[in-house]
Amino acid sequence: MSDHTVLNVSEDVNLGKVEIAPVVIEVIAGIATNEVAGVSSTRGNFASGVVERFGKKAHGKGIKVELADTGVAIDVFVVLDYGVSIPAIAEKVQENIRQALKNMTALEIQEINVHVVAMKMDAKDEIDEEV
Repeated sequence: MSDHTVLNVSEDVNLGKVEIAPVVIEVIAGIATNEVAGVSSTRGNFASGVVERFGKKAHGKGIKVELADTGVAIDVFVVLDYGVSIPAIAEKVQENIRQALKNMTALEIQEINVHVVAMKMDAKDEIDEEV
């Protein structure tokens, strides 16, 4: 991985340059991921969990962006709802992220890796089964 902290996306330098920080890509990918039906949440770290408890939404939670010389690689860590088709939801997440980033940033993404880290069981169904 190179030492880039921003991604230069401007082609015409006569007007100036346009740079996109990896955090912006994380936020766009996070919102696109949570729009997919069947995705319960994204898995973040301890710090993002604490931030959300204080009321601030961490949209980039569970998204890792790597800027390499060969392109942009994105890793998404998701929690899915129980009973959904994992391959179908993972493909929808990949398509949604790719489309959102293409529309908003005109970036071509090298790869989007979806990591299913957990399944969320519906609490209502568990209560109904006990009765």
